[in-house]
Order: sequence, then structure tokens, then C-alpha cells
Amino acid sequence: MRVRVATTALGITAALLALPACSTDTTGTKHQTSSAATTGEPADGVQKPATLSSAALESRLLDQSDLGSGYLPKPERPTQHDDVTVIGCRALSKLGGDAATGGTLAFPHKAKADFTYGGSSSEISEDLYSDSPKKLSDGIDRIFDAMTGCPAYQVVAGGTPVHVTSQKLPAPRVGGDEQWSQLLTFTTGGRSTVVKQTAIRDGSLLLIVSGSPALVDRHLDKALAKATAAS
Repeated sequence: MRVRVATTALGITAALLALPACSTDTTGTKHQTSSAATTGEPADGVQKPATLSSAALESRLLDQSDLGSGYLPKPERPTQHDDVTVIGCRALSKLGGDAATGGTLAFPHKAKADFTYGGSSSEISEDLYSDSPKKLSDGIDRIFDAMTGCPAYQVVAGGTPVHVTSQKLPAPRVGGDEQWSQLLTFTTGGRSTVVKQTAIRDGSLLLIVSGSPALVDRHLDKALAKATAAS
């Protein structure tokens, strides 16, 4: 149950990004960004980065040889279509709580890998997306703003209540044009799961690494290096 709750709750981010953009009132410091990334336009004389195909993204994902011993691919779960209600977070409710489980972000090119570690509940997942820099930036920005703008809320998925707390983290200084990071705690049935989620946009590429905080910290640099090696 513990692992399944973590996976379902992380799907909130994926599904909400598939919905139309809408403004969100947020507080606190913004993510780290460059001036070119803010406008979504390339600087003078700089060629607009090309969009990558899903096949190209697939080849840039971390695999077992990159991660090391103890990591196993996680079997895919059937897509869930349970009704979802968000309670106590107006920003997330506005984005559409009924679509808040499962799925991947609504960018045209994508690739995903999920792993478990050491036969335990520790997990790490990597998602790669490609689209125009502005679309990537606007999409992931509004989701992180909405989630971190509500320090505590509840998600009811298929009749199961999941209590969520969120904490905005400093943007990681590992490269890329823009960075986002947050710490989420999901609690249900008296059990809690802590998940770190970090996103980095580099040109027309968006990398999202999620999972156990220690595993995200351990492999983030490696994931970014492999994803952008041929860029």
C-alpha cells in the first residue's frame, strides 16, 4: 500500500499538466531561471533548440547499468481512472482534480523509466519530455507553483483519502536553464511516504526525477548528464 500510494500521488502532477493552462496565485521565491528562459525566446543569434523525438528521449534515460547494482525495473501498473477530489488546495482544484491520477505530461514527445531499489519500498523514476522551451517552462512551472503553494491538502482517489504536505526546496545548482524542486509527504492508513521531485529544463528538454530523496540526490547529476550529452 505504501508504494502504491506514493505512485498514485505522484500521478497528480502528471495528469494536471495535461489540462489547459490557468493562472495561479503563489507566494515565495520563484524557481531559478535565466532571462532567456523567462521570455521563452532564444537570445539574439542563438538557434532555437530542436525538439527531440520520443525514441531519442528513450535512449537518454538512465538504465540499470547507469544506476548500479540493486536496481530493478518497476512493472507498469494498469492505468487508473478513479474519480479524484482535491480538498484544501484551491489552486490544484482549479487545475482539475478529477484527472489527478496516472498518465504522463501532455507534451508531444516523452519517455519514462521506473526502478525499485534493494527489494524495498525505495523507488526512483525518470521522465523526459521535449517541446518548445516556453511550453515546457510554463507547464511545469504552474504545476510546481500550485503544489508548493498549498502546504497541506487532501486528495481523495477512488474513495481513499491521501493527506499531502508539500515543501518547496531550493533549486538544485546542477545545470540547465531552469530548475524546480519540492518535497512531498503522502499519508494514508497511518503510513507516510516522502518523495522528492526535481525538474530541470535544458533547452527543449525537460527532465523530472522523482522518488526517495536519497536516490534522487544520488542520481540527479547522472540523469542530467546523460539526457543532455548529445544536445
